[in-house]
Amino acid sequence: MDDGTLLAALDLGSNSFRLEIGRLDHGRVLRTEYLKETVRQGGGLSPDGSLTLEAMQRGWDCLARFGERLAGFAPRQVRAVATQTLREARNREEFLVRGAEVLGFPIDVISGPEEARLIYAGAARLLPPSNERRLVVDVGGRSTEMVLGQGLEARVLASCPIGSVASSLTHFPEGRYTASAFAAAQAAAEAALEEEAARFPRSGWDVAYGASGTVGAIGDILAALGEPPGLITRAALHALRERLLQARQVDQVRLAGLKEDRRPVIGGGISVLCAVFAQLGIERLQVAQGALRQGVLYDLLQREAPATDIRTATVQALARRFGVDAEQAGRVDRTARELFAQLCPGAPEDTLRTLHWAAQLHEIGNSIAHGEHPRHGAYILEHADAPGFGEQELRQLARLVLGQRGKLRKLPLVLEDAGFALQLACLRLAVLLCHARRDPAPPLPRLEREAAAFCVTLPARWVERYPQSAHLLREEVEAWRKTPWAMGIAYGA
Repeated sequence: MDDGTLLAALDLGSNSFRLEIGRLDHGRVLRTEYLKETVRQGGGLSPDGSLTLEAMQRGWDCLARFGERLAGFAPRQVRAVATQTLREARNREEFLVRGAEVLGFPIDVISGPEEARLIYAGAARLLPPSNERRLVVDVGGRSTEMVLGQGLEARVLASCPIGSVASSLTHFPEGRYTASAFAAAQAAAEAALEEEAARFPRSGWDVAYGASGTVGAIGDILAALGEPPGLITRAALHALRERLLQARQVDQVRLAGLKEDRRPVIGGGISVLCAVFAQLGIERLQVAQGALRQGVLYDLLQREAPATDIRTATVQALARRFGVDAEQAGRVDRTARELFAQLCPGAPEDTLRTLHWAAQLHEIGNSIAHGEHPRHGAYILEHADAPGFGEQELRQLARLVLGQRGKLRKLPLVLEDAGFALQLACLRLAVLLCHARRDPAPPLPRLEREAAAFCVTLPARWVERYPQSAHLLREEVEAWRKTPWAMGIAYGA
């Protein structure tokens, strides 16, 4: 990307939706605009785990306003990520489909570890260069992330389902502050953090940093009370909790620095942060300026080239971990991309990259069993800890791996997506043509598309020379016959 390019990151959090716009300047992203709206989707989950219509509408209305601001941005300049509330919501697809429409850009639901990675990336980018070992924590609305890292590298990642909104709704539902309520809130938070806390020993870090909303809000309040700016100590945090106890009721709290949109969740936020201090042995927490949004912005930059795209490294790591035959993966990859170039010359790099990753990982399921290996591979990808990938991206890869061979009725709805169908056709034909675990004999069959039909044109005498491949190709034609697509065979001179 050229200097001056604008980039935008959207953080669809449980408490607030935030839009960060920055301008690229010699490898740095400098803020040009920041918008925040308190949406409180985390408080809009019904008892059955579904988002209420009111909560979804608040989110859609906010995204429509953000979408107007982003008019004219190219897809490669924008990334929207959703966190814990949409990880949990049973009806999240309903929200995401409509949300992407009004925003004008897709929305990625990211896993807890991926959220932690991006939080660390954002915090580290805005901290001075240092070799110090860092602990970064982020208390969100419904989850708390913890990261150990050094420099720009995140090394230990964790996400726990406890946050300021969830804690406030459970332990301070009517806004009353009592000693027993605070004790219960902190005990519940410590229980949620306890298992992961063992991975973050005090000996493993030199400096602790806090990122994002809850930490920033508490830091602002303490600074207004005369504490050192940008620093939260254990003693000051406990003293702040005592001030809330003295007020007894949330609407009676009078604290300079406490913003009104933060007031309803400050009790839960303090309780969770007290639990973080207790579980991780923190005495001093420095407030970091960077967080998830900044991490997403720099991740957009890295996605521009395969060499810096962390998703490329993730695919390579998965292939090594599960013992993928690299030579066969390379054959299928080259063949699939050559076929796709016939169908879609000049296709976007993102589309080609997805097909490349699917080909590289198409045999990942062999590590479990050769029989049904596409199904095993799809399961691995849907449940893998895959840095850099959103859940939708992983699902797309999993569906390509699942559909690489065999009957297509297992993919009924996604075949209505023309882009996916084109990728899948090329991957399936590549797997077929490389079935003998060698490169297809030249020339490669010609692949064309007209409307919802594919035509495979074979060289003269191809069927006589490659009878097994011809048999597999006839089976492929039959497989597509039971889908919204058709495939036919023609013969050249």
